Amino acid sequence: MTSFAPDSIVLNRKLPLWYQVSQSLRASILGRSPQDPLRLPTEEQLAGHYGVSVLTMRQALKELEDEGLITRHRRRGTFIEPGARRGAPVRLLGSVDAIVAQQSGMTTELLEHGPAPLPAELAVHFPDLSEAAAYHRLRGDEKTGEPTNHARNYVRPELAARIDPADLVRWPMTKVLRDAVGADISRITDTVEARLADPETARLLQVPLLSPILHYTGITYDSDGRVLDVAVIHYRGDRFSFTVTLDAT
Repeated sequence: MTSFAPDSIVLNRKLPLWYQVSQSLRASILGRSPQDPLRLPTEEQLAGHYGVSVLTMRQALKELEDEGLITRHRRRGTFIEPGARRGAPVRLLGSVDAIVAQQSGMTTELLEHGPAPLPAELAVHFPDLSEAAAYHRLRGDEKTGEPTNHARNYVRPELAARIDPADLVRWPMTKVLRDAVGADISRITDTVEARLADPETARLLQVPLLSPILHYTGITYDSDGRVLDVAVIHYRGDRFSFTVTLDAT
C-alpha cells in the first residue's frame, strides 16, 4: 500500500522538535488531496524524513492522535482519519508551520485577486508602495460547506508575480510564499481581537450583523525586517479559538 507523503521542513533548534514535526505533519494532513493515501509511513521512516529521533517522532504522532487526526493500529500501521479536520486549538509556539496548520484543512474559494490600493491602516507596513497585490478568499467547513472565515492578503507585487492563484485554493498564503515562491520568511507577528461583524463580513460568513467575530492580523517579515505580506482574516467567533503557550525555559 502506498503511504501518504508529508512535506519537508527545516527545523528550528530553538523550538521543541516534536512540536515542529507535529505541526508540519498536521498541515500536510489537513491540506492533502482527496486521492492521497491515508496510510502514513512508519515511525522510523517519518523520523528519517524529518531528521529526528524515533522518540521525538512518537511524541509528535501522539499529539496528532490525541487531536483525532490519526489512528494507530498495532501491526497495521498509522492512518489518517478520513474525516480529519481541525478541531482543537493550535498551540502557537512561534513556528511558521503552526500558522500554516491553523489555516489548513478547509475548503477555499478565491473570490478575487489583482492590484489594489493599500488600505490606510495597512499602508504603514509598505512605505515604498502605493498599491499591492490583493487576494480575497472565503474558507468553509469541508463537510458542511458552512463559511468559517474570509481572508484578505496584501502581498508585495514582485512576490505576487510568482504566485499561482490555483495554489491558494489548496494552501494558506504562508505556505505558498515559503514553499512555492521561495520567500525569505523570518518571522510573523499575530494580533487577534474581538470585533463586531460589518455588513460584508456578516454576508460572507452568514452570521447576523454585529455578531462577534475574531479579527486576525498577521504580518510576515523577511530577514531584513521588510514586510512581505499582511493578512487580515475575519473568523466566525463560534468556530475558532486561539491558544498561545509561552515557554519559560
